[in-house]
Amino acid sequence: MDPVIIVGAGPVGLTLALALARQEVPCVVLDEGPGKDEPRAARTVVLREDTAALVERLTGMPLARAGAHWAGWRSMRRKQVMREVVFDDTDPVPLHIAQHVLTGALRAALADERLVKIAVESRLDGLEQEPSGVTARTRGPKGTWWRGSYLVGCDGPRSTVRKIQDIRFPGRTAVERHAVAALRTELPWQDEALLHRLPPWRMSGPSAGEVTARPLPDGVWRLDWLLPPGKDLVTPELLLTRIRETLAGWAYGTAPPYELLDTGVHTVHHRLARRWRADRVFLAGDAAHLLGALGTHGLDEGLRDADNLAWKLALAWHHGPHEALLDSYQTERRAVVAARLRAADQALPLLRGGGGLRSVVPGSSRGHDALLTEGHLGQGQLGAPGAYADSPLAPQRLEGEVPVDTPLGTQVTDVRVTAEDGTFVRLRDRLGRGALLVVLIAPGTGVWERKHWVSAGIMPQLAAAVTALPHPAELLVAERYPGAAAHTVLLVRPDGHLVTALSGVRPADLYAAAEATVGGPVKAQAEAGASAGSH
Repeated sequence: MDPVIIVGAGPVGLTLALALARQEVPCVVLDEGPGKDEPRAARTVVLREDTAALVERLTGMPLARAGAHWAGWRSMRRKQVMREVVFDDTDPVPLHIAQHVLTGALRAALADERLVKIAVESRLDGLEQEPSGVTARTRGPKGTWWRGSYLVGCDGPRSTVRKIQDIRFPGRTAVERHAVAALRTELPWQDEALLHRLPPWRMSGPSAGEVTARPLPDGVWRLDWLLPPGKDLVTPELLLTRIRETLAGWAYGTAPPYELLDTGVHTVHHRLARRWRADRVFLAGDAAHLLGALGTHGLDEGLRDADNLAWKLALAWHHGPHEALLDSYQTERRAVVAARLRAADQALPLLRGGGGLRSVVPGSSRGHDALLTEGHLGQGQLGAPGAYADSPLAPQRLEGEVPVDTPLGTQVTDVRVTAEDGTFVRLRDRLGRGALLVVLIAPGTGVWERKHWVSAGIMPQLAAAVTALPHPAELLVAERYPGAAAHTVLLVRPDGHLVTALSGVRPADLYAAAEATVGGPVKAQAEAGASAGSH
């Protein structure tokens, strides 16, 4: 079968290629550039716990060495500290990393990947679809024709794939603008990220009264100044003045020495593609959506697109047409991103001072600061990862279903589990292999060798039920899981989202949940795909 064609070699396209290769699906990545990225210290991304874990799992690179995990978070308003958070080892801590470093780690992992070919200086010029596959034409020094089974457009905001497929991309332009600087200096808050609203010193030039500081390795900081609406030019002189004023304000009068590394202006747009799938063509990342209203790039959601799509494409590539499963990519991911955009569009006018009556209600400013803080930390309506509870892949209500602390459709908690070979691993390390995960909660198993309990109690019955599932699954055992009683059985998707939690071994419920998770019976899906292709 022909490889999957991925258009675009940014973080989302490279992540998708690695995720597919890990599931034995060959790919061709069409990279319009020379195969390397220009270092830009001011172009950084903030990854949440789940997306950082995804990249680490695929690359094998400990990202904490290349980026900075924040030691804490400080929110200020004028001279008052509104909120201060100190992270410990159990907290989900955001990771701040330069985008070119992240992309470099992905490229390094792909260099050793036999199933992925990166075609540099290959700009997409056209594509054609037919029932059996996709043909893409590239131009440039190495222009040629490429034949693929599927094609995914990860080619950014001006996506050629989206335009060729005539998919609308409505939304709002320049929702926010930020002046950005990366500099090496010492700030009073070492390794802590800071949001300062309405700083007490007078800022030169146009200002909406908000500045954010995020640490990077080696004493480097990224500073973002929220700009007021309009198109006022941010000159180098104005930016240098603003840097000195801000550093002096935080140091109570005298700016510390600093080395300016990079500057820029980051403009936030809010857009959402009408369709994310057109037969064998899909959109992901900035080609499908633009968001990121808190001054950081919306890469988190793009990486979640790749994670969601990879296992579904892999199943269809290996086992034939599976239309309901492929359709669920758009249904799940578009709904999550649309909810994030709606939340931002509703909250931002209030947060930025245009909230009418609400803006003068006592206590509202504290609530606004809390909402902004949650967004920056990957929590609340502006920042928390979305759930797939209403997914078409969610099973009907099961008789043996029980609640745990993880809501259905959300990412599972990363606990220690015993694998089938008897080794102790992290649950998230078993994701992304194309298999469903069945996790038995069995207190006490961690202190005994697997051979002593693998044939005892309910294990043989559960193992038989897992073997009989309609899709390959791996049986894991955990001593504990938040909110789960002993003998609870969890079913987890290959991208880490909880399908169901069952009380004990219930083969019929487990089978029904697994079948729903892969979009229904494979045979029926193949017949549906063949029927669609004949019209």
